[in-house]
Amino acid sequence: MKRIVLLRHGESLWNKENRFTGWTDVDLSPRGVTEAREAGKALREAGFEFGAAFTSYLKRAVKTLDIVLDTLDRDWIPVRKSWRLNEKHYGALQGLNKSETASRYGEELVRMWRRSYDVAPAPLSPEDPRSASREARYAEVPGDELPRTESLRDTIARLMPYWSCEILPALRRYDALLVVAHGNSLRGIVKHLKGISDEEIVELNLPTAVPYVFEFDDNLSYAKDYFLGDREVIDKLMDAVARQGCR
Repeated sequence: MKRIVLLRHGESLWNKENRFTGWTDVDLSPRGVTEAREAGKALREAGFEFGAAFTSYLKRAVKTLDIVLDTLDRDWIPVRKSWRLNEKHYGALQGLNKSETASRYGEELVRMWRRSYDVAPAPLSPEDPRSASREARYAEVPGDELPRTESLRDTIARLMPYWSCEILPALRRYDALLVVAHGNSLRGIVKHLKGISDEEIVELNLPTAVPYVFEFDDNLSYAKDYFLGDREVIDKLMDAVARQGCR
């Protein structure tokens, strides 16, 4: 049996403030640090020994991974970072408070920007200081591949080549992999593995720092999935994610 654990980063400072984050490089909140440590403990108690790990270029995911690996005493395993695992790019919405944006534009329009499968928010202009093209970390990414906004469809399109060419093949070498990323990039992986429709995937709400385990057979075919932890508690956390922007 082979396993991949998907883990959304711990709560960030902008999660706490209910702001659109996207590619903005926001740090973990104190609660997020605690969540990451608790995720590591849950994985340790479940007996996970990862051979390699993957994460995005964004510090809230990178630091979550660091904390989890430290808790597991697996700091030494290879870690691969890719911009393709970054969160969905929220364009001009990045930095705005979700509740205030909903009050101004209406909850339905904000929900469409957040959760529709193929509608992207308004893009950033190339001159905007928030543009990824201005950051050294993306200097080697072709300019025409750097997003200024994204729909979920766009996010999945830039993610899946990395999943297919890097992450899944690594499972042939290792029995267990850890992928620490973001709500929407992980949603894309789940959609692919479980064959979830475009309409249904937007209703999947991944809570912060709750390990989501996927099991595979020796042919790397998906077998089953489950969250680690109390299901009633996890359901409440998922519901809280669904209600963001409406409070």
